Parts: sequence; structure tokens; C-alpha cells
Amino acid sequence: RGEIDELVDGKTLHLFESANQKLTAATEERIEFLPHYHTLVQCGMYEYYASEGQKALPYAFAELIDNALSATARNSGIRRIEIRLLFDESQGGPAVVVMDNGCGMTSKQLNNWAVYRLSKFIRENDYESKIVLYVRPDPVPRSLNSDISYFGVGGKQAVFYIGQSVRMISKPAGSPDVHEFVMSKEDFERKQMNKEVIYSGFIRNRKPGDYSHVNESEEQFLRSIVTEEEGKESFTAVVITRVQQEHVTFLKHNFSLWTRELAHTYHYYIHGVDGNNQKKMRINDHVSNIDIQITLLERSPRIPRVMNLREVENDMQTLYINSSFSTFEFKATGAGDSLVEGLIRYHPFLYDRETYPVDPYALEDEDEDCVILNSEARGKRPIFECFWNGRFEWCSRPKKAGAVPLECYNRISGVLFANDRFQVSTNKLTFMDLELQLRDNNTIFTRVHNGQELRVKIEREFTNWLKECHERFDKQVMFQGFLGSTTRTDVATKRLQSPWAQFHTIKWDGKTYKKGQCVKSVKTNPVFVGSIVKFLLYGEHEGDVYGTGGYVQVALEPKELYDELRIIPISKIDRLAAAATIKKKIEDELAKLPDQLRVTWPEGNTWAENEARPAGTPMGPVKVEILNKKGDSMSRLPVAGTTKKLLIELKVIWHSPKGDVQTNSHIGVHSSKWEYWFKPMENLSKLGKYTLHLQTMLSDNSASEWAGKRLPNHTLKFSIKEGEAVSFVLGIISSPVHVGVPFSIPLDFRDEFDYPTQPPCDIKPQLELKVHIPGLKQDSQSLQIVLQPGPPHTLVVLPDGDVPSVENRTPANFRVEVHDEYQNITTQPKLTVRCQLLGAPDLPVDVVDCSNTGSGLLLTKPLLLKTVNAEQILTAKFNIPNHRTVACVERKLRVLPSSRISRLEVYRQEEGSDDVMVLQNAERIDWTAGDTLGNLRFRLYDEGNRLVSLRPKLTSMIKVNWTADINAEELSQGKLPPLSVPSQAQREHFYHVSFHDQHTVNFSFIIVPRPDEPERLRVNLSESTVKMGEILSGNIYVELVDQYGNKTDCLNADIVKTLSVSADGLDKSALAIEWQASSGRLSVCRVRFVGGTLGPRELCFKYQDMMEFVRIEVTAGPPVQIKLLEKPEMPLQVVNGQGLGAPLVVQLCDEWGNPSPDQRIEIMMKALMPNICTKLHVFAQFGGVHQLQFRGSFGRKGIPGPVVKLNLIPDPNKPVELSIKYDSAASLRAGDIFPVFTVIVISEDGTPVRNICPANLSMLLWKGTVSGSYPPSTASTLKCSKRKDTENDDCFCFRDKQIPELAGQYVVQFVLALDETKHLWSKQTPLNVVANKAVKLAPETPASTPVVSNSSNRTNRTLLDSLNLKIMDLALLENSPGVDGAEYILQFSAEIHQKSVAIAPYILPLRFCNDAENQKAIVSISKKKDRLSQTVLMYQEFFDTNNQLTSELECRHCRFWFTILTKTENQPLRKCGISDPFKGSPQVLGKVGHLAQVEDDDAAKVISWHILGDMDCVVTETTSAAKKIYDDTQGRQQVIPLETVFWRPNDRPLPHIRNGSPLFRPIGNPEFVKDMLIFPEHVESCNKVFASLLGDTILIDDLDSANHYRRGVVQNKMQCPTLLTRQGERIRSNGKFGGLQNKAPSIEKLRGQVFGAPLPKEYNRIRHQMELLQQCRVAMQKASEVRSEYNSHLEHLQSPEMKQKQQDLQQQEQELRELEETLGMCFWHCRAAYFLNAKPEFR
Repeated sequence: RGEIDELVDGKTLHLFESANQKLTAATEERIEFLPHYHTLVQCGMYEYYASEGQKALPYAFAELIDNALSATARNSGIRRIEIRLLFDESQGGPAVVVMDNGCGMTSKQLNNWAVYRLSKFIRENDYESKIVLYVRPDPVPRSLNSDISYFGVGGKQAVFYIGQSVRMISKPAGSPDVHEFVMSKEDFERKQMNKEVIYSGFIRNRKPGDYSHVNESEEQFLRSIVTEEEGKESFTAVVITRVQQEHVTFLKHNFSLWTRELAHTYHYYIHGVDGNNQKKMRINDHVSNIDIQITLLERSPRIPRVMNLREVENDMQTLYINSSFSTFEFKATGAGDSLVEGLIRYHPFLYDRETYPVDPYALEDEDEDCVILNSEARGKRPIFECFWNGRFEWCSRPKKAGAVPLECYNRISGVLFANDRFQVSTNKLTFMDLELQLRDNNTIFTRVHNGQELRVKIEREFTNWLKECHERFDKQVMFQGFLGSTTRTDVATKRLQSPWAQFHTIKWDGKTYKKGQCVKSVKTNPVFVGSIVKFLLYGEHEGDVYGTGGYVQVALEPKELYDELRIIPISKIDRLAAAATIKKKIEDELAKLPDQLRVTWPEGNTWAENEARPAGTPMGPVKVEILNKKGDSMSRLPVAGTTKKLLIELKVIWHSPKGDVQTNSHIGVHSSKWEYWFKPMENLSKLGKYTLHLQTMLSDNSASEWAGKRLPNHTLKFSIKEGEAVSFVLGIISSPVHVGVPFSIPLDFRDEFDYPTQPPCDIKPQLELKVHIPGLKQDSQSLQIVLQPGPPHTLVVLPDGDVPSVENRTPANFRVEVHDEYQNITTQPKLTVRCQLLGAPDLPVDVVDCSNTGSGLLLTKPLLLKTVNAEQILTAKFNIPNHRTVACVERKLRVLPSSRISRLEVYRQEEGSDDVMVLQNAERIDWTAGDTLGNLRFRLYDEGNRLVSLRPKLTSMIKVNWTADINAEELSQGKLPPLSVPSQAQREHFYHVSFHDQHTVNFSFIIVPRPDEPERLRVNLSESTVKMGEILSGNIYVELVDQYGNKTDCLNADIVKTLSVSADGLDKSALAIEWQASSGRLSVCRVRFVGGTLGPRELCFKYQDMMEFVRIEVTAGPPVQIKLLEKPEMPLQVVNGQGLGAPLVVQLCDEWGNPSPDQRIEIMMKALMPNICTKLHVFAQFGGVHQLQFRGSFGRKGIPGPVVKLNLIPDPNKPVELSIKYDSAASLRAGDIFPVFTVIVISEDGTPVRNICPANLSMLLWKGTVSGSYPPSTASTLKCSKRKDTENDDCFCFRDKQIPELAGQYVVQFVLALDETKHLWSKQTPLNVVANKAVKLAPETPASTPVVSNSSNRTNRTLLDSLNLKIMDLALLENSPGVDGAEYILQFSAEIHQKSVAIAPYILPLRFCNDAENQKAIVSISKKKDRLSQTVLMYQEFFDTNNQLTSELECRHCRFWFTILTKTENQPLRKCGISDPFKGSPQVLGKVGHLAQVEDDDAAKVISWHILGDMDCVVTETTSAAKKIYDDTQGRQQVIPLETVFWRPNDRPLPHIRNGSPLFRPIGNPEFVKDMLIFPEHVESCNKVFASLLGDTILIDDLDSANHYRRGVVQNKMQCPTLLTRQGERIRSNGKFGGLQNKAPSIEKLRGQVFGAPLPKEYNRIRHQMELLQQCRVAMQKASEVRSEYNSHLEHLQSPEMKQKQQDLQQQEQELRELEETLGMCFWHCRAAYFLNAKPEFR
């Protein structure tokens, strides 16, 4: 029933019994097929995936920028487009906002934008629902009409590709309301779920700045955007939210990449029709007013990134424009009004690289079929980049070859600008019909040259242009080392035979080829290798030059086989051939040459190297073969065209003591059967060394060398020795002969040549005072001998009977004798007898020397046995150390006790008493302090403990250490002097008694004094000063002492009640007395004074009848108030900037009115009215009464003070401004006089200041534009002119100042020097200096005299090839009439329509010839004349410079400065003592300690200590170098590579400075540590390293200043870095200080690990002056050499030979003069009659 009620007109209801019921008749059913919302939401995904592999996001932004450009097309001012990337999640991000200041959209236009595929051609207007016809914009250059918003799809595609929701906010011009529309994927899904109409919505109309509808929690950033609406006439903002995360990541991490892509896309909209051409100045007519800015905002603390597309300097279009050398501009006009404007740019090959810009999207090109094997410039990228209505798209690459080298086509880039008559895809990334329309036959191509259009055959023009670019700009080969010019007779064409420039070296394709280098040819028949002789380049060249080709002369290798030179093009050098390959090919050829000799011995009697043979042994026969490197036998040289047989020369050389002697010499000829054969040699009988030489020789000239190398040879070294023995000779017998010692008889055997030889092996000699050898000619010889004692055999010691006795401490003596085997006393060198005593420890060892006598008396050292109470028996053992075969001898020795004093005993015995107290050695004795210890006595005992009677001789040897006054009589009675005990019971005292004889006997004891009875009080103060009202710091200790001040032990805890303390003003209620049991004394604390006068107070302590007083200094209490001592009359009259007439003196006082000296209190003057600076005495507001309040502060506690009233008066004499007046309408022509500049100095009260010295005023002039507040260092300074009588005294004039001669933009600024440091600057005034009146035509460089001939060759008729008058290829008409050898005038005149301007013409003389041969001769002479003229001018300038330098040198004192420099260098400087073995290695800078220097010693110490762990770290440029040092030192050396150091330039000020103003007043002179470092070298690299090591560490004077600075920085909520003090303390960045780890040691303890000190600044200044003097000295030496050469040349000119030549010259000049007279008549006639017919042909 309900469904029936919903029926309306036009609907039919059908009722069925079942769902499958058959229809009785045909029916119709109305349906709706609206597109799914994915059509809109996902439309951009498919479109932008077709972006040819590029990241699609920049193209999506481009769609939104297109809409903004269309919206701002009619803006008269700046067209501002801004893209904001809001990626701060705390503000509701991520979001993307695109804003423009365009015309905005009405609600109807906003509705049209929301409709998908509603193009601008069918959109409805606002008031009538009718379609408004689209009106095309007027044509503009390059089609930059901003009419890019075209199809009605780009905006929707872009926003839903970027995010999932868009908010359109727009305000049209003239409308008071803002229209806002939201469209999102979430809304579409909700409507579909609720079955609502999907493509519908609402437009919110609201007031500007109304953000009440914004969700505060989710979109906080939107509030700020809405707030910005106020005050805007019109705008549009596209807010995209719910941005895809992958897009957020890409936009953050590739910010530079996609902004560079956008700058490339809108290059010509941003920079104008000429693009970003940095080579020339912009033309004002084409400057763009479009400003596109992109801002990336992230969460704090990340810094926002801002990029204006106009500031992008590395987009591809900018690179294309600025790297091109020539441009080919054309237009293509098709059917209708379709228009394409094109630019083709040429990027030449320069030196060793392509200048074509590198494109990150370029594809690699594998084509290498070109002369220069280099990576192709453009690769496989398209030539043209097409712009549709000024916007960039991609285009396919044409494939067409031309007449120029193929690689030239890869050096061009192009741009096509097409209007809207060409169809493009909806994403504007692809042209649909551009290529087809350009290929249409009706398309007209015109070339644009210098703004003029000329219809041409575009293919031919392009080919000619490309060929010209290749010839003019490509510099592929660099020729170096000019060797002069030559003529090539091998060239068939005669005119190309000369001139050819010769060079030593070329650089080609990144490689260097030099003379003498071996190369391999390619594409030659045959392929050969050879060494470079020279390089050839056609044309006249001098010095290094670049060219696109040339030739190389090669000497074929190896020269031993080939003696030939060949010339091939440089392009036929095989650059891929490795040096090893070339070397191997040469070696293979050299392998055919003779290499070695093979020597064999046919009869088997081989003579080995260095073998010795007996004299007379035959040598040979010898067979010799000549082998090459392949091992083949040969007898001829394998040289083409000639036959050279080889011979073998044999020589045997005997190396006699007097020199070499040739014993044998033979020549061997080759035989096919036995090669080279030499017969045996039997004349080798002389002893010594021999050498056998076998040398290969040429048969024709007996030469042993071929092609500079020695032919194969063989050397055998051998020697001839003696033969078998046949006789002998008796040698000399060594004398004398000793008894029992064998001796030898030498026999000398001889061979048959009487040479000494070895004896026979079966010899049996017989000896009977004769030597007899049977079988020899002389078989016997007699001999004589001298007999002496034999070697030592027995040792005898006397006495050998009874045991001798000796007293302890005395020596013992023995007599010793050395006998041989037969009891003869014998002698020998180093014959010593040793005696060792045994039987007790530490007995002496003694020796006696018997080398000369064989006997001696042995006296031992004194025996020193420790304790000998009875006799002891010792054993004396005698032996000879060098003769162990001689038996040892022992003797007994009896030792008796010594009678010397050995013990001292001290004891105490009272007079008349029998009690004896014996003191022990080193005994401790307690005795009352100050008492006397007397009645001391002593006894003496010997070594046998026997009492020794006292005699004056013995007692005189007694000494004590407590007195020097000893009574000798009492001492002889055994009495010691009395001993006075010290009065201080503080330490032990040592006392000593000694007996001094040959040895010393000692006795000692120790006395410990003890205190006496107590007598008085002693009071100890730890602090003697206290402030009024405060408690005395520290305790007061009370002790009981004796008469000598020794502390007693009589105090106890009960005494606390009886001790009393009193003083004036003492607060007894706070006083406390305590007993300290550990120290045994009383402690008095909490002493406090209240009231009374300041100064000393007597504090009284009383115990029983003992009293003690101490004095305590009472000072003022804590300050609580400020008083003005002398109150002036109010209000005070103060002149601005001059301070008060009299100082205001204030006083800090405590609670009782006492003056307080506390310096920790900060007293500040606070102005109760604004604009008053009390510290600098500068007041910005005049008039009225101002108040200054004094207020103190201690921490956070304030101290009140008085208020002073001031009346501020402006200063009429203080300059504050410079007023400049001049005729700004005057035209400033170059070289004229500036108009008068009048400067008025304005004071604070606005009146002129008159008391200004004109010398303090200066006028600064420089070329450039207005920038900053101060002029550059290159500005020229002009002084103020003298004041005229008619001028006011408050005006300062600059008259008669010359305008610069070079036209352009200039800036003038005036400055007043107030004092040595302060200056008052005026505003910078721009000046436009224009060109003056034209007066003449002249080239930039003088042209040489042209010489032309009447020839069909256009080159011979060319007058000018290039002249900077912009006249190109000026040539004569063919068959122009002219007189051969005559001189003509070529006159250039400027046509000026202004009659008042007269410009002198430029005249260029030329000569005419009838044929080319004569022309060449005259050209050569003309060039020679021009060179001579230039040489003369050069010499004149050279001598003028030398004269000037000479005059300057006369005014300098070189020796004085050199002395100062030497003294400065020899001054001791602080140096870094760290060893640096790695410095100087490749890619190594050195250790950190050596890279920087610090001038101040304290700063150097604390900085070095702060980074002590990094001082020996090695800094390298690359990681590979660091890894090498790491590996070499096995990881022990720390390294840091520069390429891994993150460094960002940091010019931030100190932390206490914000926005140029200090947050507080720091103390202690803080400065960055990095600013104190001086880098002798590698400045940029060192800045990176030390910025990483030190960061923002600050150096300050002391610890108090550092704490004050850190407190100020932290209180201002700033991060404070690490602070170092010049005294060596450190405060870490976390605030921690103190302890040994934060205190730098002394500079000596750093052990050289400290930064070195730089040389004084005076040293650098003197060094610079010395360099100037050295330059002058060199110049004078050169001048002297030139003068000497000149004088030598003059002497040569006066020689007879030169005089004869001068006569010949005069004769020839006479003949030439006669000939010129004949020619001169014709010349003057031609010159007066006509000029040659010249036809200018311009290209």
C-alpha cells in the first residue's frame, strides 16, 4: 500500500504472482546509470601511471599549479602561488595546501570545478545558466599565455591522487563572502552506504576569517589558513588532507628532486621567454612576475624548508641554457593558426669531456661508432622538450643522420613551444598530433636570426649550423709542447703541404700521448706498433691549442727490424690497446734477432765457470752456436732487403798483476756441418785468472752492435793453478823454542814451473837437526834453535812451615814463585797468582803479577772479621787463573782478636750513689719537658770485650750531638755533658754518642718529652670574622696547656659547667659549649653578635683563675636596603647620550644601617618609562620627566632602593643621519662629471650639525647594485670638496667628481667618521651610468693588415673573417679589378640619424694581389711585421715596468725586514709534540693535533685537554685511506675519514644572542672555541673535522663567569653547550663541574699533546712585503739579463760580418725603393680613383 502511494506521474506499477511469471506483453523499465564514485576518486591513479617511468607526484602538483596560473593570468602585480606541505601531525596533518592570489571562484564556478570532464569550453556563467563561448587569449611569445586549465579533469585527478579529501576555499574579487566546498572519498562511501545521491553537496558561504566550522582536534592547521583570509581581495586555496603515506615519505626525502622537476616544468613561466640565462642580463620586457614558492613544515624542532622555484639553479632547462654555445631558432606554421616555436642548442665537446648536462633520467647509449670514443652526450634521450601553452611535456627522438660527425647529433638539445592548436592527452604528458602536423607538406618553416624571420630549407640550414658549431666549438684534442712549423711533402695537395704545426704531446679522451710513447694502430693495413715521433696539426699555431683532429708520426717498432716512419690520423691510434699488449708484440718481433750463444765441448773436456786447471792443461776444441729467443740456430740477421752474415770472435785474456794480456785470438766462420769451431789452445801456463770472450760480429764491417744493441756474446771466467811438486825449500823456524813445547819446521814445495804447490800425498820426512826427503833433487837442510824456560808447571808459596798469626783488621803477607816442569822459574804474559782466604764470610781476594819476574810478595787486604772473641784458623788458597793445569797450594792462617775499641756503653749514676742505670742502644726515654737529664757516664771495650782504660788520647775521640761544649777533664773521667730536654712535647728527639778512630763506634737513645702541670687556657679560632646578626662559622676550641704551651690531659666533661664566655653584644642565648672526648678539648659554637659598632670585639673565656681573650672582627650584616648618599635636586637635567653631570652614589646597608661591602649584589637602574637605555646613555624619547629606580637583587631576593627623576634633553651636536641632495634627474654619461652631491649632517633635535670636519666625510663609489648597509672592499673613496664662501656652513659638497668611463649600474654611499671605530653611514643610492656620445669606430683588438688576391677561391678573397665590429666574412667579389701589390683602404662608417653626433670611421688598410702565391708571401711578411710591432711594444712595457720597479726598490730596506723576519722565525714557539708518521701519505691530512694552531697558551692548554683523546687521531680524505692505516697498524691507530663526517655550515651566534640582541649581559668574554683555531692548510676540511669534534663548545675567562653565563642561558630556556675556562676548568653541557676529570693539568703534563702556536701576525705582514721585494728583485734580474743580451747584440751588430750584411741590405733596400716608386704611382692612383668592389656575405 505504501509503495502505491509513492507512485507519481510517468511511473507504471506491474503486479506479478511470482518472480518468474511470464510477461503478457512487452514493457519498458526506467533505469539510472550514474558513474561509480571511483571514477572520480581513482581517476588520477591511472592517468599519472602513464608518466613514462617518472615519479608521478610532480605532475599532480603541476595540475594544481596550472589552475593557479589560469586564475592569476589577469593579475597586474605579482602572481603568487604557494604550496604548503603541512606534515606536523600535532596540528592535524599531513595535508597539502595550494594557494594563489588569483581572481577566485564564485559559487557557480566552484560548482563547475566539481563537475568531472566539464571543460572550459562548455561551462556556464554565474547568473544565467547558459554556456559561455570560450575566448582564446591573444598570442604571446612562446605561447606563455597561462591558459593551461583546459579539460576540467586535472584538478580532480591531482587531489585524489595525492590524498582522499579536498577542501576548496575561494573568494572572488569584489565579493565580501568566502565560498567553501568539501569533497572526500569518505563522504562518497557514506552516501553510497546510506543510498544518498553521491554527486551532490553543499557550498558554505561565510565571512573571511570565520573558522567556527573547523574541527579543532583534527584540523588545527586549517584555522591559521582561514585566519589569513582577512584583508585579501581574492584568492583560492586547495586543501588536500588524508595524504597517502608513500607520498608524504617521497615529499620529505626527495624535496630537492621534485621541486627541481617543477622548476624544470615551469621554467619559462618563472624566468620569462629567454629562460634562466645566467650569461647575459635580463631584458626588462620579458621579466616574469610569477612567484611559485614551496614550504615544507614538519614537527618541531625540525626547521621548515622553503624553496622558491625561481631560486632553483640546477633544473634541466637552466643547465641546457647555460651550457650551450650556440642556438638555432626557428618557427613552424601549420594549418589554421597552429604555431610551433623551436630552439636547438649546441653543447660542444670541450677538451676532454662532453658539456651536455647530465640528466638523471638519461638512458645509456651503446653506440660507439665515432672518432671520439666517449659516452654520447644526450644518449637515448629525445632531442626536443615540448611545451604546450608554455608547459613542459616529453617528445620522441628523431632518427636522422647528416653530413657532420654522428656524435654531433648527440650534442644538441631542443625546446618546442606549441600553442593550443595541437591536441594533448588529458594529463598533458603526451602530444597527440604534433609530429603529424609538423610533417605535413603545408607546414612552413622559418629561421629566426637576430629577431628576423627568414623562410629557408630548414634541413639544409640546420645541417650548416650544426657543421659550423662542430668546427667552431668542439675541442676534442689538446695539442701541447709546440715544436715549430714544418712542411709535409707527402701530402698530394700542394696548398695543404704547409703550414703544419708540430707538437710534443696531446691529451685526448682523458688520456695523454707523448713523444716516445709506444702505440698501436687501428684500421691500418697492416696493423703495426711504433713509438710517437711528433704530432701534426694543420694551420699556423703557437703554443698549446685545441683541435678536432690531426696526425701523428710514428717510428715503427722494433727499430732493430724496421727503419721506417709513417704518418697516420690521430683517430687511428688504438686507445684500447694496453701497454702490455704493445710490449708483447714488440717482444715477439725482437725474438727473431740473435739472443744468445750456445757453447759446447765436443771432446767432453768441459771447462766450467770459475774452474781452476793446472798450468799447461790444453783448452778445447770449442763449438759455438748463435740462437734467437725462440731457440733456433742462425747465422744471418733477419733484416728485410739485406743479407748480413755473422761471425764469432774468440779471445782469451790473462788478468796479470800488471794488466790484461791477450793470449789467444781467433775468428770463427759458420759451417753448415759443425757451426762455429775453434781448435784446442795449449799455451795456458801462467798462473792467474783468465777470461774467454766469444763475441758475435757482422761479416761486412766487424761490428759487434746492431741497431744500438750489442750482439750476443759469451764470457767464461777460469783460472790456472800450480802443478805437482818436484822440489822443496826449508822455511824460517819461529824462535825461540821453549823447554817441553813442540815446534814446527815449514817446507815449501815447487812444481815444474817453479810455482809453489802442495806436497805429495805419500811424503815421509825425517828430522835429525836436518830435514831429509828422499826422491827430491835437494833432499836435506840443516837448522838452528834458541831454548828458553818452559810453561808454568808448579806453584811455590813461602813460608811453608808453622802457621803464621795475624791480628784481626791487619793484612797478611806470603811469597810466591812459579816453576816450569824442571823447577826453573818461568815467566809468561798475564801470569798472575790469586790468593783466596776461606773460613769466614766476606774475606778478601788478592792477586800478584809474576809476568816479568816469575815470583812476587803477596800482601792481602786487612782482615775484617765481624766478631772475633778468640783466635780463629783461616785457609789461604793460591792458584794461577790462566793455568788451570798448575796445582793449587793451601796455607793455614791464625787470626787473633783486635785490640781496637769496638763497643761503647752509656749509663747514669748519681753522685755518691751505687745505683747504676745502664742505657740500651736506641732506647726510648720519657722525661719532663724543659727538665735536664744529667750524671751520664760511658765505658769503652775492645773486640775481645775487654774493658779499656780511659786515657785523654782515647776520650778526646768521644763526640755527642746535643752540645759542642765538652769538658775534656770530665770526659777523661768517663762523664758526659748534661742534656737539656726540649720544652715542646710534640715529637721524639734523637741523641747520639760516638767514638771516632780508624773506625767509628756509635751509641744512641731517644727522649720523648711529656707535658708539665697545667698553667693557662689556650683558645683556637677557625674563623675570626663574622657578620652582624650572623653566627660565626666554625667552632672555637678551648684547651689547658702547661707553661710551655703543651696540651695537658686535665680537662673533662665536668668543666663545661664552670667555663664562662663573655663579650659586648654577645647573644648568650644562642651560645653552646660542648665537650669533645676524642680530642680532649672544649668546643664553643653559635657565637653571634647583635647590635653595637662594627670592628673588633674582645671575647673572654674564664676557667677557675685562668682567663684568655680572643679578638673577632665584626662586619656589616646582609644588605637589606639601598640608600642614596648625596641626593641631588630633582629633576636632573640630562643631555641625551652624555650621561649625568655628577655620578649618583648609592650605598648598600644592613638592618642596622651599617654600610655593606657585599659585591655579589647586582644593583640595576630600571626606567619607569619606556625607551630609556641606562647602560649606553642613549635615550630615544625626549621631553617630560622620566624616573629611574635603583633596585638590587641577590639570587631571587630583591632589595628596594630610591627613585631619581630625570628631564631628558636631545643633543644638538650628535650626528644621527646623513641627508643627501643631488640632481637625480641629471643624465650620468660615462667619463663626464657627477652633479654636485650635498651632504647635511642631521643631529638628534633635527637641526644641522656644523662642527664637522670635512676630512671626516667620504664618498664611496662602486659598480653593482644596492645590497646591504656597507660597501664592498673594492669601492673607490672620494674626499669632500673645499667649501665655497657662498655655501652654508652646514652643507658639505662633493664637486667635480668624474663619472666612471665604463657604463653600467653604480652605487654611491656617504660615510662620516665619528671616531676611529664608529662611522655614520648614509643610505645607498643607485646610479645608472649610460654610454657617452659615440666618437669613433674601433675594434676591441687591432686587426692585422688583410691581404687578398684575385682568385676563384673564396678564402683568398676574404677581407675579414671575424672582427668585433660584428662584421662577419667580408669578402671581395670574384674577378674584382685591382693592381697587383697595391694597398687599398677599407673604411667602416656608422650611419647616425642625429646630425649633432659625429663618429670617426674605422680605417683598415689592405693589400691586393693577382694570384694566391704572391698573397701567401705578403701574408707572411705582414704577419711578421705585426709580430715585430707587438714585440717592440712588449719590450717597451717591460723596460718601463723594470724602471718603475727599480725606483720602488730604492725606497725599500730589504735587509731591515729580513732581519726582523729571521728574529721572528727563531723565536721559541709552542709546538705539537705528537709524532705524525702518516702525514704526506696519499689522501691523508695528518693528525688532529697538527691540523690547528691556537695563539693563546691558556686556551691551547684547555682545548687540547678537552679533546685529548682525539689529538692523535689521523684525518683522511677517504674511507679507503683510513681503512689502510687501520689495517697497517692492526687497529691500534684511530682514524676519521672526511667523507663520513656530517657537517652543516653553522653561523649561529652565541646562545645568549637571539635575533641580533643579547638576552643578558655576559661576563668573562665568551667565544666559540672553533673560532679560536687557526688552520695553516686544508681550511675547509679542518672546519668539518673540528666542528664535529668541538661542536658549539665555548671558551670563557673563569669558573664564576662560566656559571653566570650558563645560568643566564638556561634561564632563557636555551640549551647551553660545554663551557671551558682559560684557567682550565670545564662545565659539561649537563651542568656538571668540579673534580679532577673536569680540571685540566698543567701544559707540561700534557707531554706535547697540545696545539702549536702560530707565527706572530707581524710575521705574515713582513713575509708579504718580502715576497713583493723578491718579485721586484727577479724583475730587476730579468731586466739586467735583457740589457746584457741587448749590449751583446749591439756588439754583434758592429762586427765586420754584420757591416757587410748592412751594406747588402742597403743595396737591396735601394732596389726595393725603386720598385716601390714604380708601384707607388699605381697605388696612389687606385686609392684616389675607387675602392675595390667588396661583397659582404654574412653568416
